[in-house]
Amino acid sequence: MMMTNLAITAIPNVPDIEHGDDLARIIGDCLLACDLAPQEGDILCVAQKVFSKAEGCIIPLSSVTPSEEALRYADELNKDARKIEVVLRESTEVVRAFRHPGKESGTMICRHRLGFISANAAVDESNFEQDEAVMTLPPDPDKSARDMQLALEARFGCRVGVVMTDTFGRPWRIGQVNVAIGLSDVPATLKDHDKVDAWGRPMMVTEAAFADELAAASGLVVRKAAKTPVVLFRGLDWAPTQSSARDLLRVQKEDMFK
Repeated sequence: MMMTNLAITAIPNVPDIEHGDDLARIIGDCLLACDLAPQEGDILCVAQKVFSKAEGCIIPLSSVTPSEEALRYADELNKDARKIEVVLRESTEVVRAFRHPGKESGTMICRHRLGFISANAAVDESNFEQDEAVMTLPPDPDKSARDMQLALEARFGCRVGVVMTDTFGRPWRIGQVNVAIGLSDVPATLKDHDKVDAWGRPMMVTEAAFADELAAASGLVVRKAAKTPVVLFRGLDWAPTQSSARDLLRVQKEDMFK
């Protein structure tokens, strides 16, 4: 892949999204309003939260009855049992639950039903107005990204890619970065197997996490309080690929640390 004059732009003035909103139309309008109508080969990174809001993935805690398992974790971690119940429903496995000495509450590291490993199964309470509620990931992030991509391509008549992003922590490293959790047409990875490096040595295992690199780069121009959930990448040379964010997940049999 070659790259020239890459531009990464946070799209301003995206309105607050509500359940049932047409995200593709709203984002298309915002792109036009700032004179950035999509061009051939553009890629949009769009924050998961706007998809979740549009798709109604907000759960009032008053509607949640904690299970015995949730009550046990709540006592152990000093957390709201109703939120833990939602976390458990979104998870296929609690990888680890712990509470550091001196900390007010603990943390659950979970395998999400989509396969991602994240804190609290990506169940969140931030960046939406409703109190006493939690937000979950969309049921099918790849489909959500695909629906948006097809609508934008139909409206603007050019090839675009869409990456849905979320913010995850990382094992053995401090801080969080944006990662790809939904893809449409954008390659998950770029394999350099059988190519050579600058000194002519063969690269046997090099495989760049292209979609995650895009997601992480989008975080450089986004500030959560600024309400800029859409980032436009222009200038990348890439080929449309039938891909899924699950292509970025390492299969469990290759997990060397479990």
